[in-house]
Amino acid sequence: MNETADRVLGGCRIAVLLATAAIQLGLSLVRLNGTASWIAFTALAGVLVVAAWWVLRWKPVPRPVALAGAVVVLAASAVAVWTLPPDRLLGDEDWASGLAGWHLLVLLLDRPAVAMAALVLQMTLTFFRQIGSATADRSEIGSVVIVGLSVVAFQAATLALVRVVHRRAGEAAAASAERDRLVHRKALAEQREADQRSRFAGQLGATLPLLAGLADRTLDPRDAVVRERCALAATQLRRLFAENDDVPDPLVHEVSACVDLAERRGLTVTLAVSGEPAPVPTNVRRELTGPLMTALVAARSQARVSVLRTGDEIRIAAITDGEPATRPNGSGPVDVEWHAWGERSWMEAKWRSRPN
Repeated sequence: MNETADRVLGGCRIAVLLATAAIQLGLSLVRLNGTASWIAFTALAGVLVVAAWWVLRWKPVPRPVALAGAVVVLAASAVAVWTLPPDRLLGDEDWASGLAGWHLLVLLLDRPAVAMAALVLQMTLTFFRQIGSATADRSEIGSVVIVGLSVVAFQAATLALVRVVHRRAGEAAAASAERDRLVHRKALAEQREADQRSRFAGQLGATLPLLAGLADRTLDPRDAVVRERCALAATQLRRLFAENDDVPDPLVHEVSACVDLAERRGLTVTLAVSGEPAPVPTNVRRELTGPLMTALVAARSQARVSVLRTGDEIRIAAITDGEPATRPNGSGPVDVEWHAWGERSWMEAKWRSRPN
């Protein structure tokens, strides 16, 4: 959003710079008269060149440079104005009164409040020159005030227009960015939904033969192996449901889902978690919790589960009082170890976010 708005404002700066340069060279140069006028003209031209160093590179004039340049512009304008007779102010020979305001806009376009104050101050110097003249009458003072206010009003309107364009560009960019975010969120949601359907279909496809075997009585639910297969399928489905939940710590949430289902089967399970939550890709979480489900399904009465997070490493370990019939090995970035001590079984799944 800011980048687009800044580009628009940069284009406005260049347009004001070029317009000011055209006015100074095309309309003011031919009206110079006297050494003081040439000095003021040269000072204004120098300010314009210095400002162009930043403006033409699409950058705002730095604050110290802008303020110093504004002082030079006001001084040059005062010199040019006070060398003219009062009756010639804002006339054909008064090239500086209107031109100085455009130089102030080039310098202070990014600071509208300061720019407006500088424009008013610059024109006030012209009014003081007229009012301070003993020969000026009310009609002359009134004419100078009217013309001066017209010049300031036009320059102020230009300043306001540039700021409105800048604000509208920012709002349009923000609206466009919001539309892009909504489209991106919709695409992500659709992708997650498609992935979820695919995972559910795959899990159900693996579970259907088990259900069919139980239905046609080719599998005996009293068989320990069959019961383990049913428990494993139920745990896999429960973890799959948990995977789709929006929670601050998905890994611990999915581990807790596996533990919860084991407790529902009558097991006594203790869960210990240490370390700060860390982002873990979905496929890695599946690889970490897969061996845990197998270990919990094989447990007969109790299990101890721990989740350890240290630096760039995450470990999930389980100690159970049962030995699984099969020990799934890790795949991809997850390493899995199994050990047996008598009737106890120990499993650890390990993942490093930055492999050595």
